[in-house]
Parts: sequence; structure tokens; C-alpha cells
Amino acid sequence: MTEKETKYQALLQEVEALTAGETDEIANMANIAAAIHARMGFHWTGFYRVVGDELVLGPFQGPVACTRIRYGRGVCGTAWKEGRTLIVPDVEQFPGHIACSALSRSEIVIPIVRKGAVVAELDIDSAELDTFDAVDEHYLTVLLTSLGSAA
Repeated sequence: MTEKETKYQALLQEVEALTAGETDEIANMANIAAAIHARMGFHWTGFYRVVGDELVLGPFQGPVACTRIRYGRGVCGTAWKEGRTLIVPDVEQFPGHIACSALSRSEIVIPIVRKGAVVAELDIDSAELDTFDAVDEHYLTVLLTSLGSAA
């Protein structure tokens, strides 16, 4: 098992304990974002919620962020539109990337789906290029099961 996988195994246990019995979605998002951010050391970790026809900033850890993102715009809006996880090794190469922070270099966005519709997304930015891979996608998807199924 790699060091990354070991960290994720511990993170899964921590998140399970933090969210067990808690039914408030915002509270769970806040603790999940804080746990991921603290354990994994990413530049920015947070949630966007689908509100009407845009994504609205939810609980997060890290520097200030874009408050609203339109459907189909940037990495988050594209993941919402396509209903699938996006791993971007170099955000500068992503067409229409929204630069909330000049320090963000790579990104992973995982939509949270309920009843066939994206209701929120987990967005994580790294200050390093090519940070995210299938290991991150797997563990983060498992981690999000308390909020709905991840796409």
C-alpha cells in the first residue's frame, strides 16, 4: 500500500466517525472538507452546491474562493454538465479554467449525485502539477457516499 493510500485509509475512518449519525448535509460537508484538507495537505478543499442554475460555494478550507460558477463553466461547471469526475493535471491547459487562486496548478472535481442529478461537488485544488490520479478518485468517491453517490 502506498503512503497516499495509507493516508486515505485513515481519512475514511475519520470521516466515518465524523459523519456517523449526523443528518445535516452542510455540517457533514464542513467536517469532510476540514478532514481532507488537514490530512492530505491540499491547497484548497471544498464543496460547491447546485442552487438553481449555478454552483454556489459551500463549506471549504483554504484561501478565499469563487462564490458562484455557471453551468458548464470552468472545471467545476464542466464536471456538473458532464456528470462525471474530472482530473485536471494542469489547470492552465483546461479550456475556460476559472482561476480563483493563481497558486492552483491541478484539480479534481467529483460530482455528488442523487436521483440521477448532480446536487453538489467536491472540488480539490493542489499547488503542484499532476497531483491527482485514480487513487484519489477512488478514495474520495468512497468518502462521499455519506452525501450521495459520486459520479
